[in-house]
Amino acid sequence: MISFPKNKINVLLLENIHTNAYELFAKDGFNVELRKDAMSEEELIQVLPNIHILGIRSKTNITKKALEHAPKLLSIGCFCIGTNQVDLSAAENQGIVVFNAPYSNTRSVAELVIAEIVILARKIGDQSSAMHKGKWNKISKGCFEVRGKTLGIIGYGHIGSQVSVLAESFGMDVIYYDIQTVLPLGNAKACSSYEEVLKNCDFLTFHVPETEDTKNMFRKEHIQLMKKGSYVLNLSRGTVIDVDALAQAIQEGHIAGAGIDVFPKEPKSNDEPFVSPLQNLPNVILSPHIGGSTEEAQKNIGIEVANKLIKYVNNGSTTFAVNFPNVELPMLKDNYRILNVHKNQPGFLRDINKIVSDLGGNINAQYLGTTKDIGYLIMDIDKNIGDKVKDEIKKHPHSIKTRILY
Repeated sequence: MISFPKNKINVLLLENIHTNAYELFAKDGFNVELRKDAMSEEELIQVLPNIHILGIRSKTNITKKALEHAPKLLSIGCFCIGTNQVDLSAAENQGIVVFNAPYSNTRSVAELVIAEIVILARKIGDQSSAMHKGKWNKISKGCFEVRGKTLGIIGYGHIGSQVSVLAESFGMDVIYYDIQTVLPLGNAKACSSYEEVLKNCDFLTFHVPETEDTKNMFRKEHIQLMKKGSYVLNLSRGTVIDVDALAQAIQEGHIAGAGIDVFPKEPKSNDEPFVSPLQNLPNVILSPHIGGSTEEAQKNIGIEVANKLIKYVNNGSTTFAVNFPNVELPMLKDNYRILNVHKNQPGFLRDINKIVSDLGGNINAQYLGTTKDIGYLIMDIDKNIGDKVKDEIKKHPHSIKTRILY
């Protein structure tokens, strides 16, 4: 058992997270609720006071204000790749661990990129729409094979490199740029600059995180560097592309087509309307942020994130956390485990060890990890002083959160 009964640990899963996550929590004894939609800040403020574990996808924004109303919250699970929808600094300073699934939908996104490259090259979207309207327009002008064309990849991480491998199997030449030095797969060639990729590719695809550096990183001056008749794809983050500039370039014929899956402003639910300057433009594929929305990806994400959250609650492991020191200790028999988050101040560990010593106890295992702002301590101690140690640590002026596992 743990210090707090699992059936009283409340888990809230939003945004239609895969049911296998629900089943994993329920099987382990947690009190879990699964909801279909995202929540606004005000809705979160109403429910978070009684929530211990929160699961979200990409539409629910976890702000500092919302977190201020979450005194019991231990951890947030982002059942997706990105974590930009969470105020990670505010969560860290409140002792709330954040986990995500950075790799589970890699293949799903990569396959969609390749499919859209072929669809754009053959104008299949426009042809299909015309056929549904009863128009037969059999043409070859402006339609191309992708074999022998050059694909430029911005961001050569897990998804970008997978796209690279699949593109080469189609006979495409691949060039890429990444801010880090990344070894190429296959025959892909690294470029020395972002601009070099823009000037030399026929198709351009983005696979970058949302940061200040990537915001509007593809705008008018970058479009002008590209070949006339080239194509653009974005299945990464909506803020990467200036969609107004892209729409203008498509209308002027400089860009021959685009496949866009993510947008600067996205509806919070399927009931809200979608509006974009890219609507009703020729040879433009618009999809509702579904790059990772396959049954395989959602199942894998559900399992990966739920297991990380359960492991953290059960033994304190923060391995693969995005805002916390990555700390893990094997469980020792016949010990109590103290888990403590505290402000990263000199002398804290000395004070904790003195507390144990003054109580006549013994530390059987201990591990401390720190960031700039916080420290995270896992400590296994004698059973006979466990509760007393926990109470004394909670009183320390630098303590943020303290738990005990039996």
